[in-house]
Amino acid sequence: MNDWIYFLGFGALAGWIANWIMGGKGLGLIGNVLVGIAGAIVGTKIFDFFGISVNGGFIGTLIKAVAGSAILLTVLGFLRKRR
Repeated sequence: MNDWIYFLGFGALAGWIANWIMGGKGLGLIGNVLVGIAGAIVGTKIFDFFGISVNGGFIGTLIKAVAGSAILLTVLGFLRKRR
């Protein structure tokens, strides 16, 4: 149970930081949590694909999650403009 709370809190933090970096183009609290969680997965995959090594632990994982979240927010921003 504690893992889920940590996972959601970490996703919320990553989504909020990415939203702040991107200039407030977020999706609200729930959307930012979801983008943060998905961003952690995307960021880890991208870093692994390119062979970029980031020191593990909280800060390293946060860097990957924020980078992935920023990428997702950018893609979502482009998709919203196309409508």
